[in-house]
Amino acid sequence: MKRTAVLGVMMVLLAVFTGCGRQSVSAPSEMKRPTVSATLAVVEKVPVDTPYEAVGTVRSRSAVTIQSKATGNILAVRVNTGDQVEAGQTLVEIDDREAAAQVRGAESALRQAQESVQEVEKSVQAAMHAKTASDADHALATSTYERVKGLADKQAVSRQVLDEASAKWKSAAAQAAQAGEMVASIEARRGEAQARIEQAQAQLENAQAFLSHTKVEAPFAGLVTKKWVEVGDMASPGAPLLEMEDVKQYRLEAVVDEVLVQRIKRGDKVPVLLDAIGTAALDGLVAELVPSADPSSRTFLVKIDLPPTPGIKSGMFGRASFSAGQKDALAVPVAAVFERGQLSGVYVVGEGGVASLRLITAGKRRGDKVEVLGGLDPGERIVVDGIDRVTDGCVVR
Repeated sequence: MKRTAVLGVMMVLLAVFTGCGRQSVSAPSEMKRPTVSATLAVVEKVPVDTPYEAVGTVRSRSAVTIQSKATGNILAVRVNTGDQVEAGQTLVEIDDREAAAQVRGAESALRQAQESVQEVEKSVQAAMHAKTASDADHALATSTYERVKGLADKQAVSRQVLDEASAKWKSAAAQAAQAGEMVASIEARRGEAQARIEQAQAQLENAQAFLSHTKVEAPFAGLVTKKWVEVGDMASPGAPLLEMEDVKQYRLEAVVDEVLVQRIKRGDKVPVLLDAIGTAALDGLVAELVPSADPSSRTFLVKIDLPPTPGIKSGMFGRASFSAGQKDALAVPVAAVFERGQLSGVYVVGEGGVASLRLITAGKRRGDKVEVLGGLDPGERIVVDGIDRVTDGCVVR
């Protein structure tokens, strides 16, 4: 019974590896090999890129820690960790009573300064009118004095009349000078009042800015990744409130050995694999090379922009594939290789065009080629098209 079972297994294996139809095992000389048509190629060495894999971590291109710019108790925290927010959305509210009081005080100071300027303007107008009148009196007194002096020189008027005209002329001159000084003084006060207005406006703008800081808004649309405070906490300038990141733009920050960093330049396209979201490589783009190395590991940080892809999150593990140069290696077309479970093989065509199954050790796929690490030698011919029609032992034309 055992011999019968073993004989049955041998018959099955023979049928599988011949694959050319049912043949008589008792007369091998009478076996006829079927003939099939297929495309052949000679195995040869070709230059292939030597890959270098750099590991890194996914980060958001825009990640910020939102800090408080105001002092006061936190009245409300409008978001939680993991919430999506829009640009300008209110995230945290801080007690604004002190800031509102500062705004009211600044507004009052501005009103007072404006009223002061109005009063000074009235005084300037009055002083200008007084100066105009004084200048007119001075002009009249001057002409009168000159006329009387002319008459006195001709002895047409008495000395007393001349003295009286001279006194009036000098008095008018003094009054005109005093009026001019008064105008200058009041105009100086107007400049001071105008300066107080500008100072009050600046204080009001500062107070309004301080008031606006009591409502903390999202700087951009994104994801809240961390919350540092709760209602009732005390906020102070510089204290962290929340952390946010932009979920539309991610990059892989990979660590590259110093020997290879010279081969990398900004704008290079780099395949990136993120195991957490699948096996398909993403088309990364080198965006930044940090110019200084880590002295402990002698490595450089390379930042690679990633395309928008569902499922990407900060902190994910990623691998970037760079070229470390080229080497000569055996490579065959992808279409020539078939796989059975964990095994890979090709059909090698030998003498007489007979195809034989050959197991190979396949390396990495590079475009439409597969690197062959073992199982083939240069110069051998393999089937590259039509392998679905070829079986072990068939004749290939």
